[in-house]
Amino acid sequence: MTDSVDATKVEWREWGQEAFDVADRAAKPVLLALVTPWSAECREMDTTTYAEPRIAANINDGFVPVRVDADRHPRVRERYNMGGFPSTVFLTPSGKVLTGATLLGVDGFHGILDSVRKTWDSKGEKAGSIPRALQDDPTPAGDLDARIEEHMVEQLLGTFDDEFGGWGSDVKFPLPRTIEFALVRAPEQATRTLEAIQTHLLDTYDGGFYRYARNRNWGGARREKLADENAALVRAFAHGYRYTGEDSYREAAERGVEFLTTTLWTGDAVGASQGGDESYFTLEPADREDADPPSVDDTVLADRNGLAVDALLRYVAYTDNADATRYARQAREHVCETLVDGGEVTHYRDGDDSGESGLLLDQARLLAGLTTSWEVLGEPGPAVAVADWTVEQLQTGEGAFRDGPAEGPGLLDRSLYPLDSGVEAADALLDLGLLTGEVRYQQAARQAVEAFAGAGERMGVEVAGYATVAARLQEPRCIQVATEPGSDLHRAALRLADHETVVAPLVTSDHDAAATAGHALNGNDGSDSQDLTRGEARVVTDGVEGGRADSPAELESLLTGDG
Repeated sequence: MTDSVDATKVEWREWGQEAFDVADRAAKPVLLALVTPWSAECREMDTTTYAEPRIAANINDGFVPVRVDADRHPRVRERYNMGGFPSTVFLTPSGKVLTGATLLGVDGFHGILDSVRKTWDSKGEKAGSIPRALQDDPTPAGDLDARIEEHMVEQLLGTFDDEFGGWGSDVKFPLPRTIEFALVRAPEQATRTLEAIQTHLLDTYDGGFYRYARNRNWGGARREKLADENAALVRAFAHGYRYTGEDSYREAAERGVEFLTTTLWTGDAVGASQGGDESYFTLEPADREDADPPSVDDTVLADRNGLAVDALLRYVAYTDNADATRYARQAREHVCETLVDGGEVTHYRDGDDSGESGLLLDQARLLAGLTTSWEVLGEPGPAVAVADWTVEQLQTGEGAFRDGPAEGPGLLDRSLYPLDSGVEAADALLDLGLLTGEVRYQQAARQAVEAFAGAGERMGVEVAGYATVAARLQEPRCIQVATEPGSDLHRAALRLADHETVVAPLVTSDHDAAATAGHALNGNDGSDSQDLTRGEARVVTDGVEGGRADSPAELESLLTGDG
């Protein structure tokens, strides 16, 4: 819950079946307030609209009010989000949607309350509707081919803002996965966008990145800082540094790392977010010293820590930064010890309060962090267990991934098949397949991508990550390094490989999944390659060996075609 809830006069209930049962018995609609700790608009609505005595009395008498932290309840968020926070949603007792809006002032709220009451009194449950995404329509399956990547390149070229950088001509979102796709296909677009983000969205004093810019020229920054968005930008800037050698990109990534490991650091892992108080972030640096910074939500969310581990270690791969390594290990171990049980990931635990388990968002993003930990440190943790649980429990026969267990109050008993989380799962599974040599993980990744391939021609730059994993599946590439992690040859492979290539070092015996990690020596990669000698590296592309090297210089020659 947000810290402004005490200002409201509404008698809020927790999300759960009991609230819907009360609504059913009383024949009243449910008022769902979907809020986040970091949103200034949520606090504004608490201290104005919900604090107005007549509105609160109307709500308490005529509705069953339910308040939900959207960050802690991602399945509720995905089913009822009205396009921003707060989302103010009116539901039937069965969870169907009557109507909804985002921020509502006192006058607007009076109007919508009257409208909902009239609709409910005249039509009752029949007035509710189920969002189209929950109507069990099949995903737009199709064949996986090179056209998916080609279409996305066309989208980059057609929507890039030549004047200000970034994609689109209105609000500017950073789109870190789009930047990564562009780094190897439209590098000038990628670097110009990184420069715009660095100039306009990087907090050079406290570190970290703001969420987005309200204006085409990257002005009017929204100042909230979320762990997942910061992690994604740390990764994008780290990759930008790898391709260009530009120190300013490394420094921007470093400022993001500092924010994750100081302001958001809980002592065990990375917290969820920091609010975006304009009055603080627009102060001069000297004045910030005497001001109270915006509050931090220190909830340790599994998905955001998976992304943080991934980002910290991508940065480590190019810099050997010891502090980032230490924080990544600590966050990984804390999450795996407290939130993972036999491969099933729990969203969060906060005292006696516990989030849902088995959400695709958590499974996919933690798996990404674990596979990166394998690549960079040779420490996979429970990567195999998390992947196996995800595929066995969440992937359908048609290949798409459900967003979680189809159970719970409201519309939670209906499955969503989200493209974005499915892409993240496919990307991590492909990585794991190349790390283990287990073809079944690559097959699961391919099926997940094919489940949406029929819509490839309709996708925009916002989902360039889909085209990335589709391209990787066309020609999966791995550098197998038969040395201990941290050797000169391993470190060279991490720096020389493009960011879509997997680097597979030996796994130390004291880490999980060591039994599956011998492929770098025994050829367990689906190819006909002979055994790899310790101290060597080889490049394998789509199961075909492309050469070997036993020194960083030889590996560089092999990868650049000069050998």
